[in-house]
Amino acid sequence: MTNEEKFAEALKDIEEEMENRKKYFDSKSMELESHRIEQRTLFDLEMLSEIGSCKGVENYSLHFDGRKPGQRAYCLLDFFAKNAEKFHGGVENYLVIMDESHVTLPQVGGMFGGDFSRKKNLIDHGFRLPSAFDNRPLKIEEFQELIPKMLYVSATPGERELRHLAEVNKQTIPDGLLHVRSKGGGGNADLKKPKVKQTMEELLEDVGQIAKMEIRPTGLLDPRIEVRPTEGQVQDLLSLINDRIKANERVLVTVLTIKFAEEVSEYLQKMGIKAHYLHSEIDTLERTEIIKALRIGHIDVIVGINLLREGLDIPEVSLVAIFDADKQGFLRNERSLLQTIGRASRNENGFVILYADTISPPMKAAINQTISRRSRQIKYNEENNIIPKTITKNIPTMGIEVEDLVSGLAGKGEKGGKRLVKKTSRKKGVDKITKKFNLGAGLWNSSDSVLDNISQPDDFIQDSTKIDEIGIGKDILVIKLRKEMHQAAERLDFERAASIRDRIYQIENATD
Repeated sequence: MTNEEKFAEALKDIEEEMENRKKYFDSKSMELESHRIEQRTLFDLEMLSEIGSCKGVENYSLHFDGRKPGQRAYCLLDFFAKNAEKFHGGVENYLVIMDESHVTLPQVGGMFGGDFSRKKNLIDHGFRLPSAFDNRPLKIEEFQELIPKMLYVSATPGERELRHLAEVNKQTIPDGLLHVRSKGGGGNADLKKPKVKQTMEELLEDVGQIAKMEIRPTGLLDPRIEVRPTEGQVQDLLSLINDRIKANERVLVTVLTIKFAEEVSEYLQKMGIKAHYLHSEIDTLERTEIIKALRIGHIDVIVGINLLREGLDIPEVSLVAIFDADKQGFLRNERSLLQTIGRASRNENGFVILYADTISPPMKAAINQTISRRSRQIKYNEENNIIPKTITKNIPTMGIEVEDLVSGLAGKGEKGGKRLVKKTSRKKGVDKITKKFNLGAGLWNSSDSVLDNISQPDDFIQDSTKIDEIGIGKDILVIKLRKEMHQAAERLDFERAASIRDRIYQIENATD
């Protein structure tokens, strides 16, 4: 919120910045960029003067906030601090819990860099003023400075979190963490390269004072692990899959490439297995439906790459197979293997197979950690007479996201909005994938406006059937259409609104 005086001053500052930027481009003989920044900024200033807003108004936040160049923007953490000071006796009296910290913390650090790179191109070519740089995410050091108390939560904690804990506890930093930036990524590293290579288990022992939540309320154990040779691996897997299908259980298979995922899936289908691949080229909505189909039983096997990891809790899955487990790299490091192995720990019959011809250091570390945790869990269960039991989760309804989209709940409030995921770019479209496995029980239809660009159905607009054939009373139908027309107009979809208006006119003037 900005008062009129500050608003007018901000507009003046924006215009002054535009003039300075224009002079810069002129001095570099960049006529196109000079003209572009002038035209765009003048248009934005006109919109701001007339209606108080413009497209991309957030890029002028530096002027409206009255901040200095380079100063961070205000954020939710400032509100938490004020709230804690007012109601809890001090700005430091609140706690931040970072879930899956081994993934989240690096993302916090990467947001600023990604935003800067994108804005730099816009600013260099005259699409935005340099002050747009200051409408940005927090830098990692700013983020860490704002947080008084942090709780990192992860089954596979990263090196930054472990070093941060050691620093807070005033411990000697382990040699395996000297190359990691201090202060949770907000400081500097002591070394450029690792002094020694330590496994995650070794680091956990060296750092100490870590709360290990290894005992599950259901008594479930970490899965059994077996290493098998790669020769004949697909045929071996096929035999195991058939055994799991007979027990009404599901299987996850993880590979290294998109092509291999599709080939394995296709082979399993030829062998009569209801299998499907899952990778980054499949849209978000389709991924959700495929996972639901696995739980329900429309699909028995999912072949994936890097999506079968954090947050994927499927109690029906009792077998996880990892191909090329000994190939060292991002997808087969210690943390990745542990996360993938963990997908089988929601079922009392959890079993993991690592297909490999050698045992790599990450494999050895992941296997040792899993066996160690499993032994402690077994001991606890025996001491407390606990019998492991598969967790129970409600079976999802197919097509629930689609129902929400059709009713407009997935858009802007009750009035609908834009589609949340992009259209598929692959030749295997939505219709093919849903018909293949009966996904959505007929609810998913690519002719619906859900999979176009509007979140409301077209049933009452395009259908030219007689009113009595629709099965809805004339008055009720007109009311529904008027509501839809107003919603379309509010979304600025005037073409659709006009189409509905014409349909209303046709109905009102129709003869019985």
